[in-house]
Amino acid sequence: MTPIRASLAAACLSLLALTAHADLLDDIMAAKKIRISTDVAIPPAGMMDANMQPTGSDVETAKLLAQDWGLQIEWVPTTGATRIPNLNTGKADIVISTLSVTPERAKIIDFSKPYAVLQSVVGAPKNASIKDWGDLKGKNVTVSRGTTQDTELSAMANDKGFKVARYDDDATVVAAGATGQAEVVATSVALVNQISAKNPQKPWEPKFVIRNFDLAIGVKQGEPRLLAKLNEWVAANLKNGKLSDIYKKFYGVGLPDSMTH
Repeated sequence: MTPIRASLAAACLSLLALTAHADLLDDIMAAKKIRISTDVAIPPAGMMDANMQPTGSDVETAKLLAQDWGLQIEWVPTTGATRIPNLNTGKADIVISTLSVTPERAKIIDFSKPYAVLQSVVGAPKNASIKDWGDLKGKNVTVSRGTTQDTELSAMANDKGFKVARYDDDATVVAAGATGQAEVVATSVALVNQISAKNPQKPWEPKFVIRNFDLAIGVKQGEPRLLAKLNEWVAANLKNGKLSDIYKKFYGVGLPDSMTH
């Protein structure tokens, strides 16, 4: 076979492979089931209720999506570090789990339109004198492995003079704060409040804001029809107020006007 014919044959095989690639949206609709990766150990986004059933803002968002699409949910357990691998290894169809939009993540997965927001903060006991980055010098700052806080603080730790302590999930970060193992944490406002709830005698508080993040639904790259359908769904439920109602139910405030109008 000549080089030209070999190249043409290879191109034809590649085209056939692309044509044969199953469209994930079609697969989901045919199965009448969607596999959603959600962390149920990060109140109030995900948690277990008194009957050991999943609840929380992300859980309710996932349930609304499945209801609107006429699908059953297969929950795929996750932690902060396994959310993206769950997508890219095919364990989950989508991720709804406080997944904030960052340029680094956008290189390896696709994001829907933002459906909620997350305020990333540095938190510590109320009596701790911490107001800005300079006050963290010489301290250990605890984060959940694989989160935006892990990425961001690891990059600045040497310059700011603090060390990063990593735990495998948010539940252990909360426990570390409540028991005094952690002196400072970098996480969401909700999880700082959870530390206080676990040990009211030694209340914690957010000390300063790292940044505000958009939260979006994660999708494996190369699934444009699924991504487009998710974007339509997010836009419709921001407009009708349902996503804001879910957020207010668990966080006490609605979504910013800039998202809903």
